[in-house]
Formats: sequence, C-alpha cells, structure tokens
Amino acid sequence: MAQKVYIVEGRQFRTQSEYRKALRDKQIIDRLREQIDFQSRSQLTQLVKALQQKKYPFYTLLGQDFLEESEDALQQLGKSPSSAGRKRGKSAARSSGRTSRKEKAVSVTTSTGPGQDEQMDKYVQEELKRREKIRKRLALLCSAVAVVCLGYFGIYTYQAVRTQQEFARMAAFRERAQDLPFPETFTGPVIHYTQDGERVIPEVLDEYKNLYNSNKRLIGWLKIDDTNIDYPVMQTTDNEYFLNHNINQQKDRNGALFLDKDCDVLAPSTNLIIYGHHMRSGNMFGTLDKYSSEEYYKEHPVIQFDSIYEKGTYEVMYVFRSKIYNEEDVVFKYYQFIDALSQQEFESNMQEMAAMSLYDTGVTASYGDRLLTLSTCDYYVDDGRFVVVAKRKN
Repeated sequence: MAQKVYIVEGRQFRTQSEYRKALRDKQIIDRLREQIDFQSRSQLTQLVKALQQKKYPFYTLLGQDFLEESEDALQQLGKSPSSAGRKRGKSAARSSGRTSRKEKAVSVTTSTGPGQDEQMDKYVQEELKRREKIRKRLALLCSAVAVVCLGYFGIYTYQAVRTQQEFARMAAFRERAQDLPFPETFTGPVIHYTQDGERVIPEVLDEYKNLYNSNKRLIGWLKIDDTNIDYPVMQTTDNEYFLNHNINQQKDRNGALFLDKDCDVLAPSTNLIIYGHHMRSGNMFGTLDKYSSEEYYKEHPVIQFDSIYEKGTYEVMYVFRSKIYNEEDVVFKYYQFIDALSQQEFESNMQEMAAMSLYDTGVTASYGDRLLTLSTCDYYVDDGRFVVVAKRKN
C-alpha cells in the first residue's frame, strides 16, 4: 500500500502533522505576499531582514523557500528591467516546478500602508503569544510530573530505608538472642500432633523466641552468604498481604519475604516456596536473578533457611525462568508444587525443572528429599518469574 503524500507549495510532507504545519506557514506567507509590494525596494528590504531574523514563526521549509524568493526579488530590483524580467521569469519557472498557483508571482502590485503592516505585526504577535502559552503549559505539566516523580522516589526511598533499618534491628536482635531473657509469657504455637497418645508441642529455636513473641507472623529466616539476602520470612493465610506490607504490617512497596500460605514447616511440606519482590534497589529478591550466571552460582551454592523450629542448609539445584500461567493452561506450574503425593509425581516435577534449568549444577534430589524454592518477578515476559530451587542437605 502506497504511503499518502501531502503537497503544499510544491513541498512534499509525509505526515498529517507536518502537513498542518505547512498550511500554517502558507497562511503567513500568503498574507505577507498580499501586504508587501515586491516592486518596492524598501518594503522588500524590510521583509528580507525580518525573515532573516526569524521574526515570523515558520515551522517548515516553506519559510526558507519564501526567504530565498524574497532575496531573489530584492536582488532583481537592482538590475536592469530586461535582466530583471529574465531573472523573474526563471524564478517563476523554478517556483512553478514546485506548484502551479497564482500567488507564486513575485510581483504584487497591491500597495500597503501602515495599517496593514500593523495588522501583520498583530498577527505575528498573536502567534508568538500562542506558542508562549503552549510552552508555559508544557513547562507546568513537566513540573507537575517532576513533583510526582520526586514524591514517589521520596516515598520509595523512605520505605526502603525504613525496611532495611528494621531488618538490621531484627538481625541484631537475633544474633544477641542468647544474651537476652526469654519472655515469661512466651506464647509459642500449640500443634496437636500425637505421639504415643500424647500431644507434642514443637519447640521454637532460642534465637527466634523473642522475635516470634513480638511478631507472630514470623516463620523463619533466609540468608545467602555474601549477598544482601538476609531477611526474616513471614507467613499468613493470604499470599497477597506481604506483597505491599512490611513485617510490621505497614503499607510498603518493598513488601516482605513470605512463605506460601499452603506450605507447612512442621509437617513439613515437600517444597517450601518463598516469594519476594524484585526491587530495583536490590532489596528483597532484587539480586536473586544474579543466579542466572553459572559463575555466580558457583560462588553462592548454598542457601540457609531456618524455620523458627529448625535450622536448614540447602544446595542450589535448579535455576530457571517461568511465568504465571492461566488456570486452564496445561503446563508445569512450579508454584503449585508443594507436596508430592507419590514418587512418580516427585520425579515428574524434577524432570520438568531440570529441563528448564539454565545450567546443570550436578545436584539432584530423590523422593523424600525436602526442597526450598525462591521466586521473584522477572520481566522477560508478562507475569514472568525467576526461580531458584535448592535441596536440603541431610
């Protein structure tokens, strides 16, 4: 299909925007032609000077064409009538090559007076005022956008700093746990498991008792040596909550690391899935995608995840990219693999992840092994995810 071409004064314009600008330029040029006597050297001199100083607001090359036309006409006034006629004939022929219109003649006999000059000046001033209004509006809009962006950045920075300070406080609290007295009214969870007919109450690790007593949603702590990933892990019955709340239940774009609501650290589940945001600041799982490099994996092959009941060390096994699929899509969905009800199901899931893995770590798992999955956003596709799967060391 041929592209539509717009022509004004012999010039071709490919877009409607350029075409509209050319029509505005033509309107100014036509008015000047009507008002200027091209046989008057003084009027032509004044016009050429004004055009050279860009007094008239032209948007397209039509303005340059008109300047050249006016300069030619002014030059001819200093020559003999015969040569001037020949030159004007050439100029007219050149102009007619661009377009055939009666306004192209360089000789206009209409005389102008002061009133017409004032009218043209008024038109030009109005055009300049219109442009100035547009400029001010754009400047105001840009200022408003800048204020919004600065406000967003300020809130984002404040929340990030606040979150990091709270994590640092909790980490220090955890490290000093052995030196701190346990609360006399510690309220650990009572799990109604039966062993030889008696109820078993799981014991919370000493280093987490104080932290858990102050925040009942704490379920564990995740740490990868020599990285910024050193965070408490939360759990609630809503997988959406900690996407925009921090560990103190405050609104926070950083969110918090959280364990999937269907995972159980006591049973325990076959696969514990921990989610976290991929923050540009590097907070949360902002650096998890560094595992896409095999060299980075070799430098960080081990992940430490302690539940509040037991310590755990995990070896990285698979690293892959995936996405959140539609419910009706028949495809492997790593985020639905929490408990393997049979050896066949477990091995099937291992094969799927091995096939997706970016590289071979040499680490494998067998039915009965416990897994840890770290999941964050990835932007290579819509609803993309970056995933690291590790096996618990016995």
